Amino acid sequence: AAATSHLADQSMKPVLFEIFGELWTVQSRLGQGVSASVYRVSSGRATAAVKEFQADTQGGDYGYHKERSVLEDIQGHKNIVTLYGVFTNHSSMSVTTRCLLLELLDVSVSELLVRPQQGHSMWLVQHCARDILEALAFLHREGYVHADLKPRNILWSADDESFKLIDFGLSFKQGNQDVKYIQTDGYRAPEAELQNSLAQAGVEMGDSGCTAAVDLWSLGIILLEMFSGIKLKDTVRSQEWKDNSAAIVDHVFANNSLACPAIPVYHLRDLIKSMLVTDPKQRCTAETALLSPFFSIPFAPHIEDLVLLPSPVLRLLNLIDDSHLHNEDEYEDILEDMKEECQKYGSVVSLLIPKENPGKGQVFVEYANSSDCKEAQRLLTGRTFDGKFVVATFYPLSAYKRGYLYQTVQ
Repeated sequence: AAATSHLADQSMKPVLFEIFGELWTVQSRLGQGVSASVYRVSSGRATAAVKEFQADTQGGDYGYHKERSVLEDIQGHKNIVTLYGVFTNHSSMSVTTRCLLLELLDVSVSELLVRPQQGHSMWLVQHCARDILEALAFLHREGYVHADLKPRNILWSADDESFKLIDFGLSFKQGNQDVKYIQTDGYRAPEAELQNSLAQAGVEMGDSGCTAAVDLWSLGIILLEMFSGIKLKDTVRSQEWKDNSAAIVDHVFANNSLACPAIPVYHLRDLIKSMLVTDPKQRCTAETALLSPFFSIPFAPHIEDLVLLPSPVLRLLNLIDDSHLHNEDEYEDILEDMKEECQKYGSVVSLLIPKENPGKGQVFVEYANSSDCKEAQRLLTGRTFDGKFVVATFYPLSAYKRGYLYQTVQ
């Protein structure tokens, strides 16, 4: 499909894209790389992301064809970004660019990692590890290597309540590595470091290049960063790391394990160590990593997790006194008031105020979509009702639908 975008000037973001005969408004720029920019777009009925590749750069053209062909080949996995379609865009400056229309996702692991010096909950680390290992197991079965796994390329889907893998611009078919330099500083496997330095020196790699094992190394580093809350870029460059990375992993866990129960922590430590084996042939695969005992432990989310990860369900705390719950008239009034208030921010599908524990006196509001819910969470946080400060968090839709209300870990 052809498309037109109206650019005020080249440095500004496009205002509109015409996609498959429909006008989409550009709401914001989500990211900008060397050869492409990503925008949040809305048609009024739906929102999506557009990845627009630069017109005149060889990188742009190559990047577009590469990412399109990989995504078309691996569509349909719940932990991989969905490609809705591709289109050509004609701007008013008569510049033609190629674009991917993609599922719009939410917060990235990179944004989750900005919390200073504080690791994430075991629930969150497990959730991310399982989702990305499922994506990698699928990708590797299909014969592909992602080759650029890093926190910025793992995004949360508020509607599917899962983490998804994005950005397949450096991916290649195993045994047919057509990308000279792979992975990003801080997340690069030792064999990829070696290959990169040989390539810089003009030495061709004798065998067929790097394998799927490079992705497991990157994931090991990401999980260690999530657990510790510390960026490891400088650590992994150090001589100590090169001499004995296992000892450093042990040290990170010894420093952080006070806050967590011991057994799950050891399982996570062993899982991460199995991903950070220097010899790629000895490194665990995504399939075997999923068999780790770490994944059989049920964790509950912490309250911070439910503030960080958007979903279509809003949960309001600190709002209702027990006394109001057992007076039927007052209870009905509160239900009505809450519904009226919450409807200001979007379309409310259902509303629940449990009279008993778990969840006693908490208000659960299910919105038609997560963007309405995010708006409500933003605007209700810190508001006062009856002299009380409202605490607004998200809540997992799947748990809400099953009527399963966590006793949240404070």
